[in-house]
Amino acid sequence: MEKKLIECGKIVSTQGIRGEVRILPWCDSPEFLTSFKTLYAKGGTLKLDVESMRVNKNVVVAKFKDINTVEEAQSMRNFVLYIERKSLKLPKGTYLVCDLIGLDVVDFESKKVYGKLCDVTKTGARDVYHIKTPEGKELLFPAIPEVIKKTDIDSGVMEITALKGLFDDED
Repeated sequence: MEKKLIECGKIVSTQGIRGEVRILPWCDSPEFLTSFKTLYAKGGTLKLDVESMRVNKNVVVAKFKDINTVEEAQSMRNFVLYIERKSLKLPKGTYLVCDLIGLDVVDFESKKVYGKLCDVTKTGARDVYHIKTPEGKELLFPAIPEVIKKTDIDSGVMEITALKGLFDDED
């Protein structure tokens, strides 16, 4: 089932005395978060209208409407923040990590099942995808076009070509 709200960050502290908060973004870049006019907290039950947002190093400093004091801002500390899925505009071939986790990973040609995608590690150059095999072993592969041939979120399947030497037990 597709989630309507996607986790995007966490309020980690206050900023100044006028009700601003510091958000640790869980996005590819802090700038991505600044494009939203509404965020949600408390599992989606609290709507937060954005008055302003700016990037400060690796965090986003946000001012929400009707939050005007440091005390009000402090009460929001540790809130997990969400964005609406329908407000996302992802480029073609780009996926949310939460949509990739749980996909069945199969061989593009033979349809051999390697396992389920269980984690994504962000490295400097390329993401690394983790597969948990049916035997409980963890396999890793780079998120590059030479390996990933097809991703079908709706069907729950990612098809890959295991390049020579990619997995220990492959020829």
